Amino acid sequence: MADRDSEIRIIANTVDPEEMRVAIIEGDRLRELFIERMWERQKTGEIYKARVESVLPGMNASFVNLGDGRNAFLYLNDAKGYHLKPGMDVVVQVVKTARKNKGARVTTRLSLPGRFLVIVPGGQDVGVSKRIVEDKERLRLRDVARQLSKREDIGIIVRTAAEGQDPEILENDFDSLMQLWREVAHEADVQTAPCLLYRDPGLTGRVLRDEFSGDVFEIVTDNEEEKTKVEEWLRTYGGQVMPSVSLHRGNTPVFEFYDIEKEVAAALDQKVWLRSGAYIVIEQTEAMTVIDVNTGKFVGDTDLRHTVLQTNLEAADEIAWQLRLRAIGGIVIVDFIDMECEEDKTALVQRMEQLLADDRCRSKVFGVTHLGLVEITRKRARTDVRSILTRSCPFCGTTARVLKEDSVAVTLKRFIRKIVRSNKSEAMLLECNSHIAGYIAETYLSVWEEAFERAIALCAVPSMDWEKFRLDYQGSREGLEKRVAQRQEEALVVYSTTSA
Repeated sequence: MADRDSEIRIIANTVDPEEMRVAIIEGDRLRELFIERMWERQKTGEIYKARVESVLPGMNASFVNLGDGRNAFLYLNDAKGYHLKPGMDVVVQVVKTARKNKGARVTTRLSLPGRFLVIVPGGQDVGVSKRIVEDKERLRLRDVARQLSKREDIGIIVRTAAEGQDPEILENDFDSLMQLWREVAHEADVQTAPCLLYRDPGLTGRVLRDEFSGDVFEIVTDNEEEKTKVEEWLRTYGGQVMPSVSLHRGNTPVFEFYDIEKEVAAALDQKVWLRSGAYIVIEQTEAMTVIDVNTGKFVGDTDLRHTVLQTNLEAADEIAWQLRLRAIGGIVIVDFIDMECEEDKTALVQRMEQLLADDRCRSKVFGVTHLGLVEITRKRARTDVRSILTRSCPFCGTTARVLKEDSVAVTLKRFIRKIVRSNKSEAMLLECNSHIAGYIAETYLSVWEEAFERAIALCAVPSMDWEKFRLDYQGSREGLEKRVAQRQEEALVVYSTTSA
């Protein structure tokens, strides 16, 4: 087992279907955050039987209907072997999730990932993860994969997790993937387009599949069904090192219990302070992310050159961490503090390359430009945390951002659960922003009442901050009715149902 600073704890907050979250804690810091919303569709990896809506040779592209109201984008180069025509059916896989004003990007080149292997139906090539660097091990794994590939005439990619695994384990993973592919192919033959053919495991399953390692010493979940699934997964893929698996039962939500909520909030801040007193400013735009490094309160202890280099190296460590934590992809421009010495510039670039080498998302550092900027590209594997949790402010019309309605709603639901678990009151009234109250009443209120078996009313307060809420009343149903009448006499709108 690695030292304590590199040990990993996985915390799964999946009790609320509106928003499921999995946090990876390395040492005592939040390293990565995975979020899945109930209303999200077109997730990377899903396979659809789609219908071609239009073909645009001038754009070298086609638009296909996946069945959820927004057409996906298919490059003709990604549809080799197909002569696409409007109205025809085609089986595609999402390679880039729909975001903002862009639909999902899809391909006809399908792949199904397992714990150790990825199979590529229709392919014949065999590849081995570049992260497996030992030549002897690469040759061994390639030989095993080739034998399996020839058996079924299918392409195979060997994942990093396969390093050191016995051939029998890899064969079992391959057989499971082949069975899954046969089921997908059968559904593609019998179903009518457009329809979903395959959706990969739930959020926790995907995180375990892609992130589990021998450094994981504990997995905590707040959902008993999810705990059972985790234990089953570990029995199949965990190997010899088995982390402890526990169910969080306390009244305090699991992310709050482990102080993760504070780190999630901090991951939305533009300014990040470093231990030395220096800081970085992260500015995300649609085209790129710009990061500025400042000495702040740090004055060093030797000379200016070493102060600047020390600040830049510390900033590089934090930047690599923040790119991973915030799931920032695309072009990243870093304005480090100017350095005159070429030796220092080289040391900084090498540190940045070393830090990003362990990143599962492929990254590249392009060195220091004439303007003293460091250019980085990082593969955009999933939607960044800021885009998932926040939106542009609906009131000020500037670049300011606030939590999305769903983000506020699920935070309020977690607050309600704490109330429900701490007392046996029949009913409650909560105050919140007028827009948020209306959104929750229309989208979630009746479902929450059924889930908690409580009468829940929402008082819309125009002056209340967007993200704030407050418990105004809890007690009997008769008491709630009286309190609602009082708030209505104050000319406030109160949302309630009679379903509970």
